[in-house]
Amino acid sequence: MADPDNIIPFEQAQKPSAYSGLPMKSDLVEEAAKVITDPQVLINVVSQRVKQLNSGRSPLIQTVPSMGIADIALTEVIEGKIIVTSKS
Repeated sequence: MADPDNIIPFEQAQKPSAYSGLPMKSDLVEEAAKVITDPQVLINVVSQRVKQLNSGRSPLIQTVPSMGIADIALTEVIEGKIIVTSKS
């Protein structure tokens, strides 16, 4: 067994997010599902947009501090700010 004196805890530095880590609201998911009806596509679009927002991209809508990143992405879908097109 390793001696506790030679164990060094390591925390990877994380870039602080400008947005809260709140879970997304189910009513927004339901509204976004009316715009993008395929659940897998909706999940992929929201996931991709969350990654963009986390990397510093600006929201395409007016936000309030209580909005989580996924809420922002879902609202962008609902308001038609994000449009899904098929690859040719």
